[in-house]
Amino acid sequence: MDKLWDVTWPVIGKKEILGRVEAFREIMRREAIDLVVMYSNMFDPSAVRYFADFYGVNESAGMVIPLEGDAILCSGQASHEWSSFKSAIRDIRIMPEVGEVSGVEYDLKGQIGFSELFAEIKTKYNIKKIGIVGEYIFPQLIYSKMMEAFPMAEVVSADDFMYELRINKSPTEIACIRKACDIITETVGYSVDRIKPGMTELEIQADLEGKMLCLGAESYVQSFSPMVQSGPVHSHLCMSRNSRRQVEESEMIGLAAGACYEGYNGIICTPVVLGNIPKEMSDAVKVAFEAMSLVEEQMRPGITSIEMYNIYIDFLKKTGYSQYCPYGSVHSIGLLECESPFFSAKKPIEMKENMTICTDVYFKGLPWGSFRVEDTFLITKNGAERLTHHNDKVIPQMFK
Repeated sequence: MDKLWDVTWPVIGKKEILGRVEAFREIMRREAIDLVVMYSNMFDPSAVRYFADFYGVNESAGMVIPLEGDAILCSGQASHEWSSFKSAIRDIRIMPEVGEVSGVEYDLKGQIGFSELFAEIKTKYNIKKIGIVGEYIFPQLIYSKMMEAFPMAEVVSADDFMYELRINKSPTEIACIRKACDIITETVGYSVDRIKPGMTELEIQADLEGKMLCLGAESYVQSFSPMVQSGPVHSHLCMSRNSRRQVEESEMIGLAAGACYEGYNGIICTPVVLGNIPKEMSDAVKVAFEAMSLVEEQMRPGITSIEMYNIYIDFLKKTGYSQYCPYGSVHSIGLLECESPFFSAKKPIEMKENMTICTDVYFKGLPWGSFRVEDTFLITKNGAERLTHHNDKVIPQMFK
């Protein structure tokens, strides 16, 4: 029986997970791909989670999907009980190549390696073309064993074919993203209200993480833990880890945080200034917020990334801030905090209904600091629906 969900605690059911495998096979048939081999790690657990609802604990994970026959989940040894408990795919193989990187020797029955798995597949199917998922992280160890088994096979990237499915979010996926956005909205509001001069970046991070877990998030987003980038040095770091630095009044604190719920993410990035706000800061925040609002008004099915970027950058040129903008203003979000398709300023990526995206306005390198204004949206047939609600209420108070 499939899992049930409601608007309070939605989950992705087994029927939907297995349906994704069959939908992917339709694409495999279209592309004449006989076998897909995918790999996920702790940095990018999304592929295996999408097709099996499984993600390793302190380990990686893999999956093979033949054009015919059963899909196979590849679990590490430490996660073998977790994979049996969690995975929607029931043919599970315990394999050291996706296990703990220290090479722990587990005495478990039924362990095999990828050489044995590929040899088994070779006896069952005629493999002429292989697609790999996880192109940027795919291990040489597994790749070499794959090519040893299938030396004459054509190998292609299948990442774009996977994202072809992931672009259009289902009702349950949208419900999970809404929940993640509700959690991060409440979390950021709670945490910002508690920030006081003298608190460390790490203490603020603890507030953020503790609150989101109390509200039902499984974790912060996989890409980064909450960032609290404070002052004239730390705020300039595009990505960073928090420190024991104490925040002060009248300095820029760039707060970036996201919640992960059932694998799906919601993001808020917001500028925080304690006490008196210097005019140069409030002026910059005002322009950033207006730029985000302008992009929000334009987001709709059919508009391209180049069109949105030109609207965004033209506004920043008119207001004198374009030199502080290192990248465009929109990216996709889902099982990853920033996933494909990326809305490029150089090639036209079309926005579509049921996409979930983030507006990401980043002002980098101002004399007193840097900051982001970021929110999460659902693209509907009528435009953009805001899913996170902090910046729209709080930021206008900074430049009244």
